[in-house]
Amino acid sequence: MGKKVAIVGAGVSGLAAIRCCLEEGLDPICFERSIDVGGLWKFSSHAEEGRASIYQSVFTNSSKEMMCFPDFPYPDDFPNYMHHSKLQEYITSFAQKKGLLRYIQFEENTARQKGRIPQIEGILFFSFSSRPWFLV
Repeated sequence: MGKKVAIVGAGVSGLAAIRCCLEEGLDPICFERSIDVGGLWKFSSHAEEGRASIYQSVFTNSSKEMMCFPDFPYPDDFPNYMHHSKLQEYITSFAQKKGLLRYIQFEENTARQKGRIPQIEGILFFSFSSRPWFLV
């Protein structure tokens, strides 16, 4: 593998970043503060400090054709505008079927590392212990 890349968050963008890194021959590791993928789409009935959340009745306002990964369409039986639980099902399935879960460290709060992120030559550089990480 190539350079190590740190990705903060395993929501839709984080999963896309993991996949892009792999396609480019990079060695990604994603730090996710919760116990699951999905980011904001992962509903939680209890509030967590510093974490935004959706409400229980949220539906998407974009069609499934506009929200899917290009090579991973939604199942035909999913509604065009769906409840967040169906979107979460899709995100979880994508992460599993694309083999992305092994690159994610769950229950990792990157805010704890805040004072340990020096800037080097215009690139943010993560350093957990002695391992160098490029930040995405």
